[in-house]
Amino acid sequence: MKLGFVSDSLGNLPFDAVLNHAQRMGVSGIEVNTCGWSTAPHFRLSSMLGNREAQKRFAAAFEERGLEIISLNANGNPLHPTDPAQGQGLKNTIRVAGEMGIRTVCTMSGLPAGSASDSMPNWVVSSWPPETQTILKYQWEEKLIPFWTEIAALAKENGVDRIALELHGNQCVYNVPSLLKLREAVGSVVGANLDPSHLFWMGADPLVAAEALGEAVYHVHAKDTMLNKPLQATTSLLENGSLMNIPARSWSYITLGFGHGEEWWRQFCYRLKMAGYDGWLSIEHEDVLLNSLEGLEKSVALLQGVMPSAPADFKPQNI
Repeated sequence: MKLGFVSDSLGNLPFDAVLNHAQRMGVSGIEVNTCGWSTAPHFRLSSMLGNREAQKRFAAAFEERGLEIISLNANGNPLHPTDPAQGQGLKNTIRVAGEMGIRTVCTMSGLPAGSASDSMPNWVVSSWPPETQTILKYQWEEKLIPFWTEIAALAKENGVDRIALELHGNQCVYNVPSLLKLREAVGSVVGANLDPSHLFWMGADPLVAAEALGEAVYHVHAKDTMLNKPLQATTSLLENGSLMNIPARSWSYITLGFGHGEEWWRQFCYRLKMAGYDGWLSIEHEDVLLNSLEGLEKSVALLQGVMPSAPADFKPQNI
């Protein structure tokens, strides 16, 4: 496995400083945010598209420091009913990735409105009342599958082999069954960006999810979640309070090791290996209580101690 981090983890720093810190910390690459819910301070998508000289300069800054561009990340809602720019951003990210020879793009599946006359995304998380099934049928059959059929063709046209969908709440694809359902509908260009932090707060088990996804794991975000048990006991994990107010929330994104300890992350890495995954672990720092650089450094140190990085070589002796 290789270790890196998402560029927005140090989104408050200049581009060169981010690269220098990555080199200093001993990681191998950076996943670059391009659009969507990110202001993308380190990558101007509009000026990169079709601009081979700008692309070469961008890639050279990585190569000079012995770093790789892990992937491009177009996280957003590409199926937002009133904001088509998010879907266009994904398409342009795929085009730029193809031009730069980057084979993996990370994004979200998207979440449409609940009907053709609605203007707000609608996430269905229960099977009752009965209109929920009407909403799901509309979202999947009329919006999600047609859109991703088009995106799969665009990816193939541009030489992008893998689109890694983050299993994230408020998206049509948010767990193992929904990922496999879309993958079956549009093909193997679609796989999972397995981020355990979201599965924690939705009540799933990332260790089991890794095994269940198997070859469909295309990317891994390393992010932790603290479950605040006293609050969870009365509010549940359905939490809509401010992300900035950790003491008042039943769950919060947190620095690696502060929500789940080193032993859990050791097991996670091993379960990924058991499932056949030997790719990137990309740290996504979103802890609002810790300094971003300090939190990232602590996360890097934890994973460097538990992740397998050399090829397996054990063979039973002939006895």
